[in-house]
Amino acid sequence: MELSETNLAASLKKGDDLAFEKVFKAYFNSLYNYACTILKNESAAEEVVQQVFFKVWEKRETMPEETMLKAYLYRAVHNESLNVIKHHKVRAGYQMHAVSNTDNTIDNAHSKVNMATLQHELHKAMNELPEQCRTIFQMSRFEERKYKEIADELNISPKTVENQMGKALKILRTKLADFLPLVICLFFQL
Repeated sequence: MELSETNLAASLKKGDDLAFEKVFKAYFNSLYNYACTILKNESAAEEVVQQVFFKVWEKRETMPEETMLKAYLYRAVHNESLNVIKHHKVRAGYQMHAVSNTDNTIDNAHSKVNMATLQHELHKAMNELPEQCRTIFQMSRFEERKYKEIADELNISPKTVENQMGKALKILRTKLADFLPLVICLFFQL
């Protein structure tokens, strides 16, 4: 006995494995050919059709009762194919962005090599700061705390925190003059 599309859809909705197999065998090749015309890639087309059948089975219980199965499957393959194309466009855009950034990375290679030296020099310069000055600087720049929070924790006035930060920045600016562009990027995230 031949089942109609509506009966196949109803059987699928109930979880009938044989109905699913019948639908798969009946439509796979034509859906695959349709996906190939959209994607121009056989392996991507096969993956799309398999994905559609997977979703049909996974969401079979939510299919409308009067589903025109053939139209439903073709629409699903069409939408899934467009999603693949969209994904490829996004990926291609990212790759273009990565290539352009690679040029900048090569140009900035010298700066990156200097980062290790900067970290060493920064550590050395910070150790030469007076203790309170160093503590306030670390809390502000590394813990990203506000002057008021620092003042409350250290039991000092916000004005003292501000003065100590100015002192720390002045000393570090002098000691790290050779690395000023990197220091600005590091601490001020420009």
